[in-house]
Amino acid sequence: MSVETLEYTPKDFSSDQEVKWCPGCGDYAILKAVQKAMPEIGKKKEDIVFVSGIGCSSRFPYYMNTFGFHSIHGRAPALATGVKLANPNLSVWQITGDGDALAIGGNHFIHLIRRNVDINVLLFNNRIYGLTKGQFSPTTNLGQKTKSSPQGTIDNPFNPGELVIGANGKFFARATDTNLKQMTDIFIEAEKHKGASIVEIMQNCVIFNHHIYSNYTDKEVKEDNILQVEHGKPMIFGKESNKGLVLNGFKLQVVTLGENGITEKDILVHDAHEEDSTLHNMLAKLPMPIVTGVIRSVKDDTFEQRMKMQVEEVAKKSPYKSVDDLLVSGETWEIK
Repeated sequence: MSVETLEYTPKDFSSDQEVKWCPGCGDYAILKAVQKAMPEIGKKKEDIVFVSGIGCSSRFPYYMNTFGFHSIHGRAPALATGVKLANPNLSVWQITGDGDALAIGGNHFIHLIRRNVDINVLLFNNRIYGLTKGQFSPTTNLGQKTKSSPQGTIDNPFNPGELVIGANGKFFARATDTNLKQMTDIFIEAEKHKGASIVEIMQNCVIFNHHIYSNYTDKEVKEDNILQVEHGKPMIFGKESNKGLVLNGFKLQVVTLGENGITEKDILVHDAHEEDSTLHNMLAKLPMPIVTGVIRSVKDDTFEQRMKMQVEEVAKKSPYKSVDDLLVSGETWEIK
């Protein structure tokens, strides 16, 4: 079957396993968006692999009708890297949570990014440990009371976007679990990007951190509190599409079109492909409106490409053309 003749539907990527998440969990919407994206990426099912660590999100491989690997806590990047290096033709997806990726798996996470391995990482960020019943995570809000911080956490939280860009990441996107179309589109873009693609998904945990994103995603406020960026388009948002971002000194500022002579020409145009990450980092850190969409997407050589080039270069210069050549080289003797 050639890529041109693939005619998959989302149902083709649904496994026969019973999906076991809490009713109302945002993971259901993410799963549906991934299954909608898969027919669009142009890969045969046997060339797609889902790798996960530990956590609610990490049940994902069981629910996808593809190859999958449920690995150990925080170590999914190492296994996913091995899969990709063993067969670079595979489309490799890592499913992880804020605890799995940013706590026990923090070093694996940042080194996957800096190496630029061609893997798509979906980071389910519910700002809590869900599977282990409500302890604070590396992204939990400062001062939030949880089962492991009854007086309120005193830790400053990670901003995943800032962390990715700080690790020299080339692709960072953010989506909400309430926007199925946006998630689907971003997943397709992540697969198109060659290199480490990190997608943070603002995911709601209905049991242990319900409404953590309600100030962004509630119907009454979402249009004023979420800015969906798109490469090449002005950064305009709001119910009346009359708000936008400008650069005021070293800070992003929200302005209203029509006030103080502000026109659309004054609004910043999003450039996801700019190599300088300064503005991308500012967008990732902006608290209100929160920025979703593909924030950064910059081309660079992947880890696999560099490794292949290095192997080929060494092979050209090596006097050994086979293992036999190596074994009989140097001081050898024959036993009779």
